Amino acid sequence: MGTSTSLNAGVAARGRRVLRLEAEAISEAESRLGDEFVRAVEMIATARGRVIVCGVGKSGLIGRKIAATLTSTGTPAVFLHAADSIHGDLGIVGEADVAILISKSGESDELLPLLDHLKRLGVQTIAITGERESTLASHADETLDAWVREEACLHGLVPTTSTTVALALGDALAVALLEEKGFGADDFARFHPGGALGRKLLTRVRDVMLTDSLPTLPPTATVREAIVELAERRGIVMIIDEVRRVSGIMTAGDLTRLMEREMDVLRVGVSDVMNRSPRVADPDELGSAAVHRMEEHGIMAMPVIAQDGSLVGVVHLHDLMRAGVA
Repeated sequence: MGTSTSLNAGVAARGRRVLRLEAEAISEAESRLGDEFVRAVEMIATARGRVIVCGVGKSGLIGRKIAATLTSTGTPAVFLHAADSIHGDLGIVGEADVAILISKSGESDELLPLLDHLKRLGVQTIAITGERESTLASHADETLDAWVREEACLHGLVPTTSTTVALALGDALAVALLEEKGFGADDFARFHPGGALGRKLLTRVRDVMLTDSLPTLPPTATVREAIVELAERRGIVMIIDEVRRVSGIMTAGDLTRLMEREMDVLRVGVSDVMNRSPRVADPDELGSAAVHRMEEHGIMAMPVIAQDGSLVGVVHLHDLMRAGVA
């Protein structure tokens, strides 16, 4: 038992060491990030073509992920394997493109011939490398410093901290470009129409709100009338004036609290009981935002109010949950 516990502790310690080394490497990369990153973002943001991401081995795998992240956040990108590029695939590259070349050493035998071809085509290049004095860094238009003190592998052979830093720099480029272009949730939804993420981003309050036979009463109504609406219309009644502006709402909870302090509740006017400052929703806001407010304030439904202040619907938490938003 004691030996097993000791073994488990040793394994956990090795795992923590790897995470610590990779976190420290990213922190050091952050401290070095400066004007070259700004220029790289500007280079990509103003390019008329695509981003071509290149790498070999583990750097190639990182490159594929960076290309995918760029594409999903509004910057068209494609991964090009360095070895394939010199056997015909270079035809996908145009002079208006920007290339991101990833290599820890900056001396990759496959990557340097590609760099030469890209230069001949007039393609702007960004190097992500751990060696600022390397051939790749010396000839790229901009270089992002991905130097690491050591790999997490005890022998220093397996790319670990170096690939983590390269990936983080790619993410930094993608997010900076996203914000530079004003790429918002609506844009993201169009790029991710499938699955739960797409449903969350595409669903607006107007998509799930009820608009027919709304539970409404005038301010002159009594609690007796409200009870009927509460029983038939899912626990909320909206009190509206002659131009359909919401004066307040009454819920099943309000009725319960009233019954605790009043003997004869049926003749009480709803205007004496209603909540005059209810939480409301906008028909064009994201369903996720409405869910957040409902959960934050412990409510199950909200009136939906148009820009002119008039009532246009009611949205229920259960309907948002069925739509996959919550």
